Amino acid sequence: MKYLVWISRIIVGVLFIISGLIKLNDPVGFSFKLEEYFSQGVLNLPFLMPLALSISIFVVIVEVLLGILLLIGFKPKFTVWSLLSMIVFFTFLTFYSAYFNKVTDCGCFGDAVKLTPWESFTKDIILLVFILILFFGRKHIKSIFSSKVNWIIGGASLVACILFANQVLNHLPSVDFRPYKIGANIQEGMSVPDNAPKAVYEYAWRFKVNGDDKIVVTNGEYPSVNGEFIDVETTEIQKGYEPPIHDFTIEQDGQDLASEILAEDNLVMVIAYDLAKSNNNFFSEVAVVTAKARAKGYKVVGMSASSNERANKVKQNYNLDFDFYFTDETTLKTIVRSNPAILVLRKGTIIQKVHYNDLDQLNF
Repeated sequence: MKYLVWISRIIVGVLFIISGLIKLNDPVGFSFKLEEYFSQGVLNLPFLMPLALSISIFVVIVEVLLGILLLIGFKPKFTVWSLLSMIVFFTFLTFYSAYFNKVTDCGCFGDAVKLTPWESFTKDIILLVFILILFFGRKHIKSIFSSKVNWIIGGASLVACILFANQVLNHLPSVDFRPYKIGANIQEGMSVPDNAPKAVYEYAWRFKVNGDDKIVVTNGEYPSVNGEFIDVETTEIQKGYEPPIHDFTIEQDGQDLASEILAEDNLVMVIAYDLAKSNNNFFSEVAVVTAKARAKGYKVVGMSASSNERANKVKQNYNLDFDFYFTDETTLKTIVRSNPAILVLRKGTIIQKVHYNDLDQLNF
């Protein structure tokens, strides 16, 4: 039992630390995922949505700290009970998402590792088994260091997590796992290779034959059945290739101008997924920066999911010399974790990406 506890201790501790650090690198992204869970039609807890970012930071810091405390063997009873409570809650959440198909990605490992709902649930079940081993064998969890050293390690870890969270919240994630990272080409991210696997579908055709229902299953071809066709049920049994970027548009008056705009040699994008939630204090600085870019020959576009009325109001209030185009809110949230933010592109390749706190770092 002692060796089994040691193995479980290492596996659970390392996984909690890795998972927590990935999400701590991007707490804003994890908060978007929590908002999705809290929304109507999922957990129906809309009153928690304004608290999503605070909950996100708290949860990921606790996740990292519990992994560290487990590895050093500090406060084993508290640590194991906390781990068990957390994994039971997450197992329920991932099962609920998978069974009712509510949230397609749990965000367990941020954008670094994408898991389907059932993969997330399976992962939590495996972790639950390891944590139960720790729970029933907690007498074998011994501290590696003295109590004083343990307190120092725990305290230093907490301070480091808080400082790291503050850094990425006021700037951008230290590591960008998304398809819109610096150096990525948006057009290439939207392309589908010629040899990409195609989706495979199964068709269940229902006919009325001699008064009875008859089901004939094929992979697409219409079956030869001597009877009256009633209906057909289509099931996707194998997903096809989905490009990393598959929902990117730049629309104006219902027309998608993405290919035309991305072809620009020098392009500046001002991104504000929701102008009602933007940090408006920085739009005056945005006006100065974009005027400088236009003077150097850059095309400047604004991208938002807000209405034309709100966009025009912001444009007028801050003397912005560019137009806003419509892009899906989720896409804009994925592109950059700042509202507003600025991207600099050359022929669709992202050269620079800055938080509104770092507008002075732009180079044109």
